[in-house]
Formats: sequence, structure tokens, C-alpha cells
Amino acid sequence: MSDRIFGGLGMLLAAFYIWQATLIQESFVSDPIGPKTFPIIIGAVLGISSLVILLRPDGDPVWPAAPRFLEISMAAAVMIAYAMMLPSIGFVIPTAVVSAYLAWRLGASIPASVIAGIAISIGIYVIFHLILGLSLARGILGF
Repeated sequence: MSDRIFGGLGMLLAAFYIWQATLIQESFVSDPIGPKTFPIIIGAVLGISSLVILLRPDGDPVWPAAPRFLEISMAAAVMIAYAMMLPSIGFVIPTAVVSAYLAWRLGASIPASVIAGIAISIGIYVIFHLILGLSLARGILGF
């Protein structure tokens, strides 16, 4: 039963996500694909995945124990805080912090997770902003 509820909520989220993607304003100077395509693809994948969960639920789902559920909830809270920090702090610093936290929670040592967070943040910045020329949230440091 819980898988069907989860699948139904995923379908609703996918529909909402795709609807919001269709509301993205397009500039008159835009590439042929446009800014709506990638979010719509993500919403479609979420919808298809949710549909599979809805139609083929696990017969005996196993829920995580309370400590594990708390850890999952903390990771979700960190991702929500990350999304809220992006407009004011920018891309590089929050991405480094969140990547380091998630690497640590996935089992890396603290020094290794800090190095991974910094490397992930700088790597994504270089690839998406410097090489591909995509716009990322500018932060308090101006990058």
C-alpha cells in the first residue's frame, strides 16, 4: 500500500514539475531546444518511474529503522536548504558544503568528504559555467 501512495505522490509531483517547466519564460534569443526541455525530461522520467512503482508495488516493503529514516530526512533537509541558499550565496560555496556533507554521510572520512565537496563544486562550475557557458547562481563572491 505504501508503494502505491509513494507512486501516486510521485506522479503528482511529476505533473506539477512539468507544469512549472512549461511556465519558464523563453527569450527571443534562445537555442532550438530551449530552457524548458531539460526540466520536462526530468519530470517525464519521474512520472514514468512513479508509474512503475504505482503499477508494480513491492509486495512486502521494508521501511528503514528510525535512525536511518532520520538520516534520510536530514539529507532531504540539506538539499532543501541548498536550494534556498543558491540565490543568495551562489553556486560554488553551497555546492561544496552540501557535496561534502553528502559524501560524509555516504561513508567518506571528513577530510576526504571536504576534498570531494570542493572538487565537485569547482568541477561542476568549470564544466557548466566556463566551458559550456551556462549561467549559474552568482554568489556573494561574484562567481
